[in-house]
Amino acid sequence: MLRTLIRKEMMHHILSVRFIVLLLMCLLLVPLTLSINYQNYRQNLFDYQEAVKLANIEETKVNPTAPLEPEVEVSKLFLKPAPLSVFVNGLGDILPSYLGMTRNGVTQGPPALASASLSYLLGHLDFLFLVGTVFSLLALLFTFDAVAGEREAGTLRITLANALPRDLFLWSKLIGGYIVFIVPFIVSFLFGLLLLVSQGFPLGESEIFPRVLSLTLVSLIYIAVFFAIGTVITTYLDNSKTALIVAFTVWVFAVLITPRVGFLAAKLIAPTRTSQSVYMEKTAMRGDFEAEVEKQQGKFIDEIASVDEDGIIRIDGESAKRIDERMKLVEEEYRLRFHNRSNKLDRDYKRETEQQEQVAQMLSRITPTSSLIYLATNLTQTGKAKRSNYFQMGDRYYDMLHTDLFSKISNHVFNRAIYPGVVVTQPPDLETSTLGDTFRESLADVLLLCFFAVVLTTVAFLKFFRSDI
Repeated sequence: MLRTLIRKEMMHHILSVRFIVLLLMCLLLVPLTLSINYQNYRQNLFDYQEAVKLANIEETKVNPTAPLEPEVEVSKLFLKPAPLSVFVNGLGDILPSYLGMTRNGVTQGPPALASASLSYLLGHLDFLFLVGTVFSLLALLFTFDAVAGEREAGTLRITLANALPRDLFLWSKLIGGYIVFIVPFIVSFLFGLLLLVSQGFPLGESEIFPRVLSLTLVSLIYIAVFFAIGTVITTYLDNSKTALIVAFTVWVFAVLITPRVGFLAAKLIAPTRTSQSVYMEKTAMRGDFEAEVEKQQGKFIDEIASVDEDGIIRIDGESAKRIDERMKLVEEEYRLRFHNRSNKLDRDYKRETEQQEQVAQMLSRITPTSSLIYLATNLTQTGKAKRSNYFQMGDRYYDMLHTDLFSKISNHVFNRAIYPGVVVTQPPDLETSTLGDTFRESLADVLLLCFFAVVLTTVAFLKFFRSDI
């Protein structure tokens, strides 16, 4: 009996106008979006390779005994575009294009949006946007009148009067509509993947195919959540027009408003400084330390140097050597103080930003759309995990340069030795998380999506069982 009801429900949807609209949108939007984003990825990859090539034309050598301005970028760690940004752009256009290494700390290069066209004012179109925004709305349009429409037309009472169990009736509505919905979605997605492969996308690589498959499964679960939301709405309301208005209102709050409100509220609950203000504070702190060092140097000169008849300070070789020896100790002391205070500033800023993000994520996760975004961006290596790895690698690279170079530079040496120079250590490759690590980091989002699907479906069934038909 259930199969018969499912087939009847499937035919009802297939013969409707909404199915034609769904089919056309799937066949048009999904392959076209993937193809366009792949071309953008290839251009971004070319720009990255050219930037790295330009920065590595020749190995940079720095003489530690020569002055080096604290703001000069000795080396750069460039951000390589992620291949899976074809599906989810994520933070790709917001992250700095490179991290510059200076004596004052790590500076951030301009993001890709700095040179973007006006098209970015209209938003970015990718697979995540289609699933999270477009298909979630279409899922509600498929279910908002599943029960309310039949109750309004009077057919629900006749159907259940034939000793048909209510659970079978509601299951047929859910399963039949879901199958009709996901078949065009999967077919268009497979067609888009074939189009990508024909253009050279490495879908068969071991690091890419499992993530694409996982992204597909997550998208199907997310669509199922909105089918459950639509089923709850249609079981609680008797009028299909009212159900449509309520469904659209729920979609607006769940998809467009609530995820953003969570981050706005977090800025008020846990405010933090900007990275530029932290860097400027480091610059001011180094300036204060340099002034103190110069003051100490002036004292040593007054104590050791001699003054001739004309009142001019004379420093012979022996005096310069004594001053340099004493200045090395002073500089080492102030360098250590700057390093400790600089690290404390970085730790405080990192703690503030992490606290703000945790509050924002917690508040935004009351909707399934936020969980989809966090999970999809981590799967495609364009989200929070990629950003964390990027900045952590920048910190490690800076520590390497500080040990090899920055800690040996002196601005207060009289005897400049002829020194062959230190070859600046080249930046390491950016580490990426495995698929297992990604799911462990995103376990809360996976569980939340499953929780929404199960609980909302249960609520719909309980309401339908208790309804007075």
